[in-house]
Amino acid sequence: MRTVAAASEAQRRAWRTGGYPDVERVRPGLWSIPVPIPINPLRYVLVYALELPDGVALIDAGWNTEEAYAALVAGLRTAGYGITDVRAVLVTHIHPDHYGLAGRVREESGAWIGLHPADARLVGARYDDSRIDELIEQERLLLLRCGVPPLAAEELAGASKMIRQFVSAAAPDREIEDGERLDLPGWDLRAVWTPGHSPGHLCFVEPERRLLFSGDHVLARITPMVAVHPQSAPNPLADYLDALTAVRAWDVDEVLPAHEYRFLQLAERVDAVMAHHRERLAEVESVLAAAGGSSCWEIAAKLTWSRPWEEIPAFMRRGANNETLAHLVWLEARGRARRVPGEPDRWYPA
Repeated sequence: MRTVAAASEAQRRAWRTGGYPDVERVRPGLWSIPVPIPINPLRYVLVYALELPDGVALIDAGWNTEEAYAALVAGLRTAGYGITDVRAVLVTHIHPDHYGLAGRVREESGAWIGLHPADARLVGARYDDSRIDELIEQERLLLLRCGVPPLAAEELAGASKMIRQFVSAAAPDREIEDGERLDLPGWDLRAVWTPGHSPGHLCFVEPERRLLFSGDHVLARITPMVAVHPQSAPNPLADYLDALTAVRAWDVDEVLPAHEYRFLQLAERVDAVMAHHRERLAEVESVLAAAGGSSCWEIAAKLTWSRPWEEIPAFMRRGANNETLAHLVWLEARGRARRVPGEPDRWYPA
């Protein structure tokens, strides 16, 4: 898939060489702070600090580890601030690398935490110790209906439980609605609801500065996971593609994502991502035409991935399966695939 021009050559070089970018002053009053992510090929999340008259507001926060917290504190120090100067944490979505440190930052600074309502509703079930087993059981049943062998379904259903240690669970203080203008002095920041990667994913656009803070919604090189799972919307791929169309309409000069590097040419990148999903949908249809009556798990194993199916780690196979299911559901909703319910569900060409 074609990539777009980098807005920061230093960030792009760091990404390509496996290093970490420096803290950068992107614009007057705006800083980019790389915060490391443990045991993850993405390596870091880019936290953005927006200067206010009395401190800073953050977009995302990072994972809750000592290394990540130290990097965030050091980055703020480079910008001339301390952790106690943080006034707000605008969380693009509730995945641990974005939301994990928000609670700790609030404890240290008194900052308010903001999330979209659709993600705010998921916090308890995802991060409350007393409720996590229910969510894991829902995932196990979903995997069984996809045709995952029972023993593998048992293992994969709880595979992401270990990353909960990287989250300081904190209920948001504010729910940020689609189109809301954030009360941040000196900034004309608007929230744009972009569901798909998570039900409540938010981007933030700054029309005057012609900037888009895109979270995981649009990245320079890779595409975010859009999957069916117990906390997803019924048709997350449809939501994601609609949200891409909405974001494409914003006339901005630069995109500031949460991973990889800042880039230009938003419309071109959105077009490339949408073309990628059209190709993926066509590939799924081709597999269905050749082997109708397959389970989702069987279809996923026949698709093209970054490596042979047999070499994909078990945890990543769960993601691949659930992504495949998102594409099947999209096709089903448009009458291009047919599902026969059962254990497992069987999929056929329309």
